[in-house]
Amino acid sequence: MATIMRAGRPHRAAGFTYVVMLAALAIFGVGLAALGQTWSEASRREREQELLQVGAAYATAIAAYHRLSPGGTPRYPLSLDELVDDRRFVGTVRHLRRLYLDPVTRSPLEPVRDRAGLIVGVRSVSTVRALRRMPYQLPSGGHIDGERYMDWQFVYVPSGLP
Repeated sequence: MATIMRAGRPHRAAGFTYVVMLAALAIFGVGLAALGQTWSEASRREREQELLQVGAAYATAIAAYHRLSPGGTPRYPLSLDELVDDRRFVGTVRHLRRLYLDPVTRSPLEPVRDRAGLIVGVRSVSTVRALRRMPYQLPSGGHIDGERYMDWQFVYVPSGLP
């Protein structure tokens, strides 16, 4: 092996620092990849939890709309806008502050309609598999279950109905 003379003394470790830096960069890259994957999953869990909260808010608003129907005949809304601005009364009644977007897709939630075309709930349009596998009980009745987010239907079920 050739020796390199530097300031009067032999130097045999030429390139050693370069190899150590490459190894350190490789280890650092693997660590960052693992951290990114963990962060991505935590972000997805957060969006899933937000979907449960937003969906429960819609189901609760539909329940309030249904219970507060004037004339004693309970009715479901024809559009989601009626949850924000219920004009069936003299004053404006708001069952929701605003229409919330689907936290998973950042698009509007899809209405779930009954046979008469009235809105009984909402659901996500995402076909991604959900992280949550356990059923979730809604405060307004009903429960959430399914493998994909689009299977989660946040529906108001009046008491006494299956």
